[in-house]
Amino acid sequence: GPNGCGKTTLMQLLPRFYDPTSGRVLIDGTDIRDVRLRDLRLRFGLVSQEILMFNDTVENNIRYGKPDATLAEIEAAAHKAHAHSFIVDRLPDGYQTLVGPGGSRLSGGQRQRISLARAILRDPEILLLDEATSQIDIESEQLIFEVLKEFSRDRTTFMITHRVSMISIADRVIVMDHGKIADIGTHDELVDRCDLYRRLCHFGYRESA
Repeated sequence: GPNGCGKTTLMQLLPRFYDPTSGRVLIDGTDIRDVRLRDLRLRFGLVSQEILMFNDTVENNIRYGKPDATLAEIEAAAHKAHAHSFIVDRLPDGYQTLVGPGGSRLSGGQRQRISLARAILRDPEILLLDEATSQIDIESEQLIFEVLKEFSRDRTTFMITHRVSMISIADRVIVMDHGKIADIGTHDELVDRCDLYRRLCHFGYRESA
């Protein structure tokens, strides 16, 4: 959907960053407000445009996804997120490099790959991807696309994306407009019947979504 139509807000209802003013959010038939907040959020992994990074080492920023992880597990997750090579080849102290406040010493694409490694390490039941590849170059995105395709298997994944190539992962596509769901279907179904979806896909989808 277009900018400001409510995509991120809708997704953020799931881990209770917001609570709905009416209606309920259910997971396996259980109202999420009946679940202890810590237990609820332990089920989620999140990769977004606004990446939370601590002024700590790369290793510890990835380990945040699983506090008891070994270095071998952290490196394996980084390999899957295509982050390992830039960590060891481009950062002065490899996994012990301090990333600066908010990850200020890293590029946007590097921060997103570390965030993806954190989510892979966490191995969540439910994965939330909010423009998770928006700052990654096209070549790296194709590699990460294959990672996400495999990693999303056998887990519930919600994805907000402005890149049509990523949509092929999805079983269902939800089109939003002005805070409401306009249509739901597969990519092919929506291209056939939904004017808004067709416009987003074919006319400036990168800028609009």
